[in-house]
Amino acid sequence: MARRCGITGKGVMTGNNVSHAHNKTRRRFLPNLQPTSLMSDALGEMVRLRISTRGLRTIEHKGGLDAFLAQARDTELSPELRQLKRRIRRAEAKVAPS
Repeated sequence: MARRCGITGKGVMTGNNVSHAHNKTRRRFLPNLQPTSLMSDALGEMVRLRISTRGLRTIEHKGGLDAFLAQARDTELSPELRQLKRRIRRAEAKVAPS
């Protein structure tokens, strides 16, 4: 599983540890990924995702998982989230046929 957030796209960054003597050694900055379960109203089930805490705040700000995915462009989402977005669209289309 990649260390990349599907919502924000945050991934591993590299840099240096710098000692008091100014010796530099390479290090990795890992994103703060958390396994979370989010409720999808359209699907009526919990969806497990591994997203950054910033991504979780973004989802809550937009009004939930379904609302966030409806507003998001497909090019900005991971393949896993694109598939989830399609499932949600199909479920919404079945509920409100017009």
